[in-house]
Amino acid sequence: MESIVLALFVCLVLAIITKYLSIPPIPFYIIGGVLLGKSGFGLVTSDEIGHFFSQMGLIFLLFFMGLELKLERIAANRSAVLTSGIIDLNVNMLIGFVAAYLFGFSLIESAVIASAFYISSTAMAITSLVENRKLMMREAETVIWLMVFEDLVLIIFLAIISAGDQDPLLFLLKIAGVLAILYAIAHYGKEFLIGLLDRSDELPLLFTFAAVLTTASFSMYIGVPETMMVIALGAALATTDPDAFEQHARPFKDVFLVVFFVFFGITINLGGGIDMVMILTISLLAIVSKFISGILTGIFIHESALAGIEIWGNTIGRGEFSIALAALYGSPLVATVIAAMVIVTSIVGAFTAKYCTGLRKWMAMPGRRPPHHAHTGR
Repeated sequence: MESIVLALFVCLVLAIITKYLSIPPIPFYIIGGVLLGKSGFGLVTSDEIGHFFSQMGLIFLLFFMGLELKLERIAANRSAVLTSGIIDLNVNMLIGFVAAYLFGFSLIESAVIASAFYISSTAMAITSLVENRKLMMREAETVIWLMVFEDLVLIIFLAIISAGDQDPLLFLLKIAGVLAILYAIAHYGKEFLIGLLDRSDELPLLFTFAAVLTTASFSMYIGVPETMMVIALGAALATTDPDAFEQHARPFKDVFLVVFFVFFGITINLGGGIDMVMILTISLLAIVSKFISGILTGIFIHESALAGIEIWGNTIGRGEFSIALAALYGSPLVATVIAAMVIVTSIVGAFTAKYCTGLRKWMAMPGRRPPHHAHTGR
């Protein structure tokens, strides 16, 4: 019990410091966990209580992902979503996979690293756009659609890797059955759910918490991973009143997710002959690969390489979903590599998101670039 209290206190201190300094908190939560755990001072171990809180953070993160899947908006903007998303996917997934494989990881481990390498932090990207007052820039919309596409790819990846040794057809039928049931409940119980969420007492919070945990628990009885079940629940409830569900689920997600990052850091082992050159190389490649995909996206979507600098600057940071993949499917070494990549890219990404507009203007100055590329795409 003392360990979880200490971890929560460290979470609070780190949250206050990062909010005060306006810097991304995720890498510092992980670093805090590393310092508390076996790679640091050895003050905290990952016990059952810490594991439970960490699982809650992961579950509510995936539930939020489901709530954000507004299929009608995706369909209305499918051209921009597909074009930018496919460029981002092909460039980053390929570079991440090849780099991991050349460093000696197995095909499955390389796929996990490549997926974590590919997917940017939605929280960091949106937060940087808001805090740096860039939401009115047209590149901001492209960044948002990139995040949506990455979430869809992550769901497909989770479905594939979660199937394991199960019969693929049976697994897909289970997923389809779960989706049908959840969407039926959301459709026919929509008025009841909206009325429940409008209450001013504790019932909306209790219902949201119980719905997520019950869904996750039920998954073990039907052989469907809880990750898929809670995403499906969020997607189904998004057809009712997603804003209300986000409001009631956010306190649980925010608290549990912070604990998840800290306890993930606690499990990281930096001893045992970790190849720091490999870790640094993959982290630097993660920055370079987003630069390549950002420039290509800027050219194809906005007809401006300079617009790609803005996209790159706001998508460098890897974060919550990369760590989720490491926690779910990564070996200790894979988890360490992904954790280091998240720390490096999120810190670098905080600066690029803030200063990429200035870099873009500097590059657009006369004499810096050929005249036909001098426009900024804004």
